[in-house]
Amino acid sequence: MANPDEENIVSENTKIAQFKVGDLAVYPAHGVGRIEAIESRVVNGETHDFYIMKILENNMVIMIPTSNVASVGLRDVIGDAEIPKIMEVIKARRDLAMDNQTWNRRYREYMDKIKTGSLYEVAEVFRDLSLLKGTKDLSFGERKLYDTAHTLLIKELSTARKMDEKAVAAEIEAVFTPEEDEQ
Repeated sequence: MANPDEENIVSENTKIAQFKVGDLAVYPAHGVGRIEAIESRVVNGETHDFYIMKILENNMVIMIPTSNVASVGLRDVIGDAEIPKIMEVIKARRDLAMDNQTWNRRYREYMDKIKTGSLYEVAEVFRDLSLLKGTKDLSFGERKLYDTAHTLLIKELSTARKMDEKAVAAEIEAVFTPEEDEQ
């Protein structure tokens, strides 16, 4: 009888996305990129295949071993069915229990969420920092995280929706704009 844990590993590995040249994919904490090439390189005397990925936001090039796709968190851009769920996360108002924490503890927790590569986690960081920003000044580190989460969110949502980034940004930022404008 097979070990159930081994079966889970095998079934997880069969779900690993295979990318082709030209495909868009998301690399955790860096965002949406395009697979520019698939190359074989010799590393420590062994031949390995790599995805050569260019991040759309800053043209940074990343080499990802094809065998490490799951461990690094490389994934497809979210699908249409996920977009409303991401918007729900952004719109969800929650008590900011983290407001009582020190900024560096919040920073670590938010950074860990961004590193997961999950757009849901990134949306939570953006939402929480947007709400916090409305009540107090963000620390320098929190401001950088806010900007990172904003960029990752806008880039992936605009890619998934095939919309202009400015339009997506305006839609998301409108969630946090007070309804009664005093002007």
